[in-house]
Amino acid sequence: MADPSQIPLPRKIRYLAEYAVLRGLIGFVRLFPIDLAGTLSGKAWRLLGPYNKRHKRAMMNLEIAFPEKTKEEREAIARDMWENLGRVMAETMNIDRIIQQPDRLHVTNGHVIERYREKMGPVLIVTMHMGNWEIGMWPVTLAGVRPAGVYRLVKNPYVDRYLRSQRQALYPGGLFGRGRADGTQEGQKTARLIMDYVRQGGRLGFISDLYDRQGVEVPFFGYPAKSMPIAAMIARRVGARIWIGRCVRIGNRAVFDVNVNELHVPRTRNQAEDIRNITAAIQRCFEGWIREHPEQFMWSNRRWF
Repeated sequence: MADPSQIPLPRKIRYLAEYAVLRGLIGFVRLFPIDLAGTLSGKAWRLLGPYNKRHKRAMMNLEIAFPEKTKEEREAIARDMWENLGRVMAETMNIDRIIQQPDRLHVTNGHVIERYREKMGPVLIVTMHMGNWEIGMWPVTLAGVRPAGVYRLVKNPYVDRYLRSQRQALYPGGLFGRGRADGTQEGQKTARLIMDYVRQGGRLGFISDLYDRQGVEVPFFGYPAKSMPIAAMIARRVGARIWIGRCVRIGNRAVFDVNVNELHVPRTRNQAEDIRNITAAIQRCFEGWIREHPEQFMWSNRRWF
């Protein structure tokens, strides 16, 4: 946890101002009904997103993934993506309200989670930036599995602390921060902590669809992509299960379908090859799901280059 007392006063004042602006924005968004806030935010992002510098990356990624589509078709997917991200932004500010309304969440195969709850042992739950990826952990939490999560630390310690507190209900097992928030060095210890946590029987969720400069190169939409191998490495080393999940938006509201499947974890004499095969299987599953709903995937992230 960040310690603001270690931060120089001028920087602390700036961080407090940023935090105040964030809380003001959140308060304003929460004045509206959840779906109306999502619609307004989505339409604004749809309009402004193409002027964002990441729009160019999104279009490049879409051209790699869907060379058979026309430029106009890819542009339409990108604009739909921006709208979905706008909705996610508003929903993130209402996440506590959303999870208190069970009719907003449909679980395709929740019985699988319930069946293995008492005998599953350590589990890694991997997902991707699709639909509203934060909501995707809720069925696992509801089943009493008590998952922890891995997230990227926010440099502003006041914002980081607030965002962490807002996710306590989703991650009753706790949160492990990657990177660094001002006033803390937690991110430097994360790799060791999460390994120990899973080894002791913990259940850990994190996103695995980003480019990893030091990752394992596996196919993604037919092209080599350096992918995050951490789930494969931990599962292979400590004997954990891997569950792979997605969260898909239904219609234009904060209503979602969540699907969680178990992925086979090979354990041969060739550990490096096992890790490569597991990582490839994760990305292959992601690709299949993305092809079904390309407009709900975050194409603006770095993936191939």
